[in-house]
Amino acid sequence: MFVCLAPQDRANGQVLDLATAVKDGVLGGGVSFGCGFVEKLDLSNMIEELDEPEVPSVFICPISLEPMQDPVTLCTGQTYERSNILKWFNLGHFTCPTTMQELWDDSVTPNKTLHQLIHTWFAQKYLQMKKKSQDVIGNASEALDRLKKVKGQARVQSLRELRRIVTNHVTARTAVVDKGGVSILSSLLGPYTSHAIGSEVVSILVNLSLDSGSRLNLMQPAKVSLVVDMLNDGSIETKINCTKLIHTLMEEDEFDFEIVSSHSLLVGLMRLVRDKRHPSGNLPGLKLLKSISWHKQVRVLIVNIGAVPQLVELLPAMNHECLELALHILDAVSTVKEGNLALSSCSNTIPNMVRVLMRVSESCTQLALSILWSICKVSPEEYSSVAVDVGLAAKLLLVIQSGCDPLLKQRSAELLKLCSLNYTDSIFISKCKLTKTIR
Repeated sequence: MFVCLAPQDRANGQVLDLATAVKDGVLGGGVSFGCGFVEKLDLSNMIEELDEPEVPSVFICPISLEPMQDPVTLCTGQTYERSNILKWFNLGHFTCPTTMQELWDDSVTPNKTLHQLIHTWFAQKYLQMKKKSQDVIGNASEALDRLKKVKGQARVQSLRELRRIVTNHVTARTAVVDKGGVSILSSLLGPYTSHAIGSEVVSILVNLSLDSGSRLNLMQPAKVSLVVDMLNDGSIETKINCTKLIHTLMEEDEFDFEIVSSHSLLVGLMRLVRDKRHPSGNLPGLKLLKSISWHKQVRVLIVNIGAVPQLVELLPAMNHECLELALHILDAVSTVKEGNLALSSCSNTIPNMVRVLMRVSESCTQLALSILWSICKVSPEEYSSVAVDVGLAAKLLLVIQSGCDPLLKQRSAELLKLCSLNYTDSIFISKCKLTKTIR
């Protein structure tokens, strides 16, 4: 049997038969091994583990568009995966799915040559993958061993090599953890560690799976202090990695929240959030700040560093994901007296919250309403009037008439009632410029 290979599978434009392709290794040769060993490799497992994106088209079943494991050929000369063509027949079709020719013979013939070629090709790729994986694990082990021996610039170079390996290879990450690499790396962090070494260590750690013991070890004050220093003074990549590492530490059940009750940490995060030159750091900074704001004892500190007016001013320019995170933070700080006062004192808080309503997502609308309620209930006469002047009442009516969550509608109705207390019905309607339809 001859097959015409797809353009990317041809050798010098020739049309090859399967036996020649196997012999010459046209479809992926380059690794020699004993035939007996190859036959022991399970084709199904190899296909699943490899998940190869560029499989030669001749190996693909025209029905499922998946690699064939048991190819059979019809009387028309077309080849399919056995299970797929039998399903086709069971549906009452007695035609060739590719050519739509009627079949004069519905028997199927195992295509042993093609099966051999498929098995050989996947075996070659599989063994190449295994060899590469072993090489990567070996390189990671060597880099870890070097770290124990070298110092200074040589240590930085070894760390950079290890970072390159773990960033690009999942197997290397597992190997580093299994060989005690987390402990070795953690030992390099301390009060006298240079930022050059510290930044490389952190960039590796954020790629590894850290168990409870590793996280607790990294919570030592000297290690955390170094990470916070790098968050303030490092490159944008280092700053992002530091936020990720602290986030990972916060997952620990025994996490000490004194760690995040740090003026320096919070200032560093706000710098990251405000950095217009490096917007890639805005989202990681907000994510960590949101997690920190869940803890009541830290909310006053967030207010004290001036984060509230800064976040309020940034809201209009934020993308949807960043906006929702910022609203979560502002909603959290609104639950403490200092936060509520800071929100009330910022002239753009109410206009920016009203602008968010019904424009981004239901979650953002809910958070903005919660913040507005916190402000307006403190001094209804003062802040409700401001809210009405910037169009809050009309927005609240839209929320009430929408298909959103009933609790959200209820909160909107309560806030609308609060806003109307200072006006007669006619003045309130006139003040809000409501149409007959909205009314």
